[in-house]
Amino acid sequence: MTYPVTTTSNFSREFHNPRGVVAAVDPMPPDARHDIFIQDPMHVHDAYWVPQAEGVWFLPLCLGVTQGYYVNLLRVRKSGVLSCHKHLGAVHAHVLKGRWFYLEHPEVYSEGSFIMEPPGETHTLVVPEDISEMITWFHNTSGYIYLDGQDIIGHEDVFTKLAAARQHYEEQGLDQRILDRILR
Repeated sequence: MTYPVTTTSNFSREFHNPRGVVAAVDPMPPDARHDIFIQDPMHVHDAYWVPQAEGVWFLPLCLGVTQGYYVNLLRVRKSGVLSCHKHLGAVHAHVLKGRWFYLEHPEVYSEGSFIMEPPGETHTLVVPEDISEMITWFHNTSGYIYLDGQDIIGHEDVFTKLAAARQHYEEQGLDQRILDRILR
């Protein structure tokens, strides 16, 4: 059970194997969870993208409820300030489409950029006016709090992400087993 994608790919598994190497006999311990595999997350049908704010969606890829982390794609189809937020743990990001920046940093993160955000950092994410769509892969090792000046106005963590995804899937009549499959 995985996300339906809007593209199809058939890849060959043919390879040069003069030594006759074969697959491992017992590749998974009996109590291990199976891998998570999503062929082309950039092309998952729009229905599976969870609305987060006007013009902002996320696609959950891995929800680590036992360790407090989550991995998702963030898709933004508007320009301007997304949010000011403070991270409680490290964040790793890879820009897949478009570009964005933080008001507090001189860099502009464009397609292909890798970003590591340290725990405790506060920054304000902005998408420039000439970008019609931005998609970035984020691995959040903890939650974060939304700020308006010094005031806390909200928070987000693996549990709020899961709750939003479950509610959206229920409202859309989508298969909840897809979310169960990405829980860790």
